[in-house]
Amino acid sequence: MKNISLYIHIPFCMKKCIYCDFLSFADCSLSEQRSYVETLMQEMDCYREQAKEYQVISIFIGGGTPSILQEGLVEQLFHKLYSVWNIAEEAEITIECNPGTLTARKLAEYRTCGINRLSLGLQSADNRELKQLGRIHNYEQFIANYQLAREAGFRNVNVDIMAALPGQSQASYGRTLSKVLELKPEHISVYSLMVEEGTTLARSQELLEQLPGEQTERNMYHYTKTIMKGMGYERYEISNYAKTGYACRHNRVYWTGGEYLGLGLGASSYWNGIRFSNTSDWNEYLYEWEKDDITKIRKNQVSDTLKSRMEEFMFLGLRLMEGVSKTEFENRFHCAMEEVYGSVIHTYVEQGFLTWKQDRLRLTEQGIDVSNYVMADFLLDSTPETDAMPVGEADTCLEK
Repeated sequence: MKNISLYIHIPFCMKKCIYCDFLSFADCSLSEQRSYVETLMQEMDCYREQAKEYQVISIFIGGGTPSILQEGLVEQLFHKLYSVWNIAEEAEITIECNPGTLTARKLAEYRTCGINRLSLGLQSADNRELKQLGRIHNYEQFIANYQLAREAGFRNVNVDIMAALPGQSQASYGRTLSKVLELKPEHISVYSLMVEEGTTLARSQELLEQLPGEQTERNMYHYTKTIMKGMGYERYEISNYAKTGYACRHNRVYWTGGEYLGLGLGASSYWNGIRFSNTSDWNEYLYEWEKDDITKIRKNQVSDTLKSRMEEFMFLGLRLMEGVSKTEFENRFHCAMEEVYGSVIHTYVEQGFLTWKQDRLRLTEQGIDVSNYVMADFLLDSTPETDAMPVGEADTCLEK
């Protein structure tokens, strides 16, 4: 039986944050929630026969704000999930939650469904910063919801925080980090604020002018690494820290090239050597497809190629602090890593951005600071041969 992970997209939220470019929208009605969940369950049914070949090792319910769903709807989803899929007993099952949307009854429902991991989007412990970001909660509401989660029995909790916010100083960021560490969550994700085209933030010259400089942002990340290590958190990926045994297994599937199926509006998949995504059109997803023909809502289907697999192996795997294994590269692609990437590797090892540790190539501390720049060089030049070659058709190595 093969392993697979499931992603379930819930596009609803109470309010759109100023930096958000995810497929989500606010002001949904209860009837829209129910209609969406009903369609999600119909989509799940379409995979009933194929699901027999798989064991689900992780589930991630993201959004949007999944915890906005009316009580009872998550239970309906999981009743269908368990009837269609073989979910491993030890599967990691995560739901994203926004502070201010959780109740004791919802948390009890999640536990009943088998959800064993919560991801709470704090972003900042400074109420001024939260208000400026357009968040629906304050720090006090976060604390109340965090305590509710602990009282409900959740022993695997992630807290998301953000660095490099408009007007944020290293001191104010440090206070956020210290307050989160006092709570001792099992996992902490630290992301730099990204200015995405089309967002409220991108259109606000006033806020853009308040963004910290590159050196301040870099200082925040070095401070984070030092403090986290002292508190017993391992940095296992560029933006993620965990106590021993609590690294996010679902995200690791993405970083290591595992198979995953996305369910819901706009959800992306990598399955059977094909990458595809569901339609992002609300009406098309809910009303304009025959419920026994899942292909009607699939978009952007692209067959995997040897070139794309090599690229993803490198630039996703290098996000992990353990780096990438040259032995695994050879086993997957039937050639040596240096035959394809020798010049790139040599250049960045010489510059101090990459290093070898036994079998594994990984970013150095200096390399992490410029990781986007380094990893971009692991994208292979496009040629008719490398673009068109399906996985498995070549036993020899691509030439750089």
